[in-house]
Amino acid sequence: MVKRMTAQLEPQTILQAEQPSIPTLSVVVPVYNEEENIPLLYERLVAALDAQDLPYEIIAVDDGSKDRSFAMLRERALDDPRLRVVRFRRNFGQTAAFSAGFHYARGSTVVTIDADLQNDPDDIPLLLAKMAEGYDVVSGWRKQRQDPWFSRRLPSFIANRVISLVTGVHLHDYGCSLKAYRAEVVKNINLYGELHRFIPAIASWQGVAVTELPVRHYPRRAGRSKYGIGRTIRVILDLMTVRFLLSYSTRPMQIFGLIGILLTTLGGAISLYLGAIKLLFGAAIADRPLLLLGILLIVVGIQLLMMGLLGEIIVRAYYEGQRKPIYVVREEINGGPPFAS
Repeated sequence: MVKRMTAQLEPQTILQAEQPSIPTLSVVVPVYNEEENIPLLYERLVAALDAQDLPYEIIAVDDGSKDRSFAMLRERALDDPRLRVVRFRRNFGQTAAFSAGFHYARGSTVVTIDADLQNDPDDIPLLLAKMAEGYDVVSGWRKQRQDPWFSRRLPSFIANRVISLVTGVHLHDYGCSLKAYRAEVVKNINLYGELHRFIPAIASWQGVAVTELPVRHYPRRAGRSKYGIGRTIRVILDLMTVRFLLSYSTRPMQIFGLIGILLTTLGGAISLYLGAIKLLFGAAIADRPLLLLGILLIVVGIQLLMMGLLGEIIVRAYYEGQRKPIYVVREEINGGPPFAS
């Protein structure tokens, strides 16, 4: 769908300890300047996951931290092969960190959680239990959110309502990083920009079952937030992208062509009206702004129609050139390789 942003990952292998068995659960943790939280985060994650009695891995993605975050993660990873550390060369952003974590995850279930300890690792079993009911995506809902009202909670409330309305996937809290996914869901999604918060909406294209679950939320105990009210603008722009990807990415002519036809029709109607009053009543129309508007609408409408046609050609070249499917298979019964064409 979109380009994957894992090209800048540090290629070195971090771990030297003996590798554990293949995990069934992967926990992805983006980290950026969280040295004060890492010791307690690691301790609480290990305690919560050990209690589940299933093989797991923790994938900490260091997003170009400038403090001792990577050194602290590396120290623990050398003693614990279940902790895998991926280090970026520079700060690429939270979306890139999640994308890298999804790429490296080996478990059939992937859980994401922030490193700031505002989410509780002890809530991870609740998400897993909810997934066992048959859901593909379980999103955390910070029902009792412990953040400033004006700078964080109010913009988030508005954004969540708008996102739910535009995408048709109704969640109370798109911004909560504590989420659980089936691996096949996130493995089929490429991310960029700020799109990590829209994963449930993007995944809806695959026909997944999405639900949410109230989770605990705490004030930040150390460090400082990396996000402010200015992020709202980026979220709105990415929302426009998501809406287009969900509705028209494989049929651009239906959006560009529809608008183009409407504008061309309106411009033609204006031109016909002006032509009629010129021929029937001899009215002067050369100095009327309405004439310029009619011509402008016709020109812009034709351009949009051409954009729609070019978009259709690009989409077909994209899918056919890469043999990229336009559908996702959930399961097969008595399946086998496809018939040769």
